[in-house]
Amino acid sequence: MEISQFRVQPGSIVDLAAISTTAPAGLDKSAAKTRTAELTAELEQLQYLLHADGRQKVLAVIQAIDTGGKDGTIRNVFGACNPQGVRIATFKAPSEVELAHDYLWRVHAQTPASGELVVFNRSHYEDVLIVRVHDLVPPDRWKKRYGHIVDFERLLVDEGTTVVKFYLHISKAEQKRRLQARLDDPTKNWKFAKGDLEERKFWDDYQLAFTEMLERTSTESAPWFVVPADNKWYRDLVVSEIMVQTLRSLDMEFPPAADDLDSIVID
Repeated sequence: MEISQFRVQPGSIVDLAAISTTAPAGLDKSAAKTRTAELTAELEQLQYLLHADGRQKVLAVIQAIDTGGKDGTIRNVFGACNPQGVRIATFKAPSEVELAHDYLWRVHAQTPASGELVVFNRSHYEDVLIVRVHDLVPPDRWKKRYGHIVDFERLLVDEGTTVVKFYLHISKAEQKRRLQARLDDPTKNWKFAKGDLEERKFWDDYQLAFTEMLERTSTESAPWFVVPADNKWYRDLVVSEIMVQTLRSLDMEFPPAADDLDSIVID
């Protein structure tokens, strides 16, 4: 798969309405799932090497509108990896302590250490998304944050972190279908909140916010990938492929073994 087709080039104009949210016509679902299984198995081995090598750090950021599939992506793509070397950081509404600090304070503390793969389920981008849509801070304040975020990610990259960012792109019709599924299935009722319907009213505002986020913060060293996510099986395929290609590109190797292992006999 040529992953550059999903990458937002720095300085480019993004038209989310013109970007497909569905899998390509004619793509075989069964074959795609088989390929995804192969990729996630390889990702597991690459993450093991990342942990053993202990020199690299990887941060995967996942953003989407409500029902966009963040949890499912994490479960299906990263679920096979060793929990010892993978950490999921989830950013919900900030606490009073977090609000007393700058908005990146809680985020920086969750970035990966050497040998670690960290996945952000939502992230610092909430501070140019929900904060913008709901006027939680004045525009002249959140507008400066694009520059802050680019500089923050440049700091991470300069200090040895590989940053890859996924925007899971779903249609408004697909969001409606997923919300209805939560209502129809008693085992999913707990996932439904009436506030989700209120948030849905801001669909167009969120699309504008996501568009500017992608345009202003996709860089060569910390790129955004727009992933068609109406079809969960295709979403998982694309994210798996990008993650595998990203980790393959790193300079990783197993540490040297101790001397004279061949002479050791275990009774």
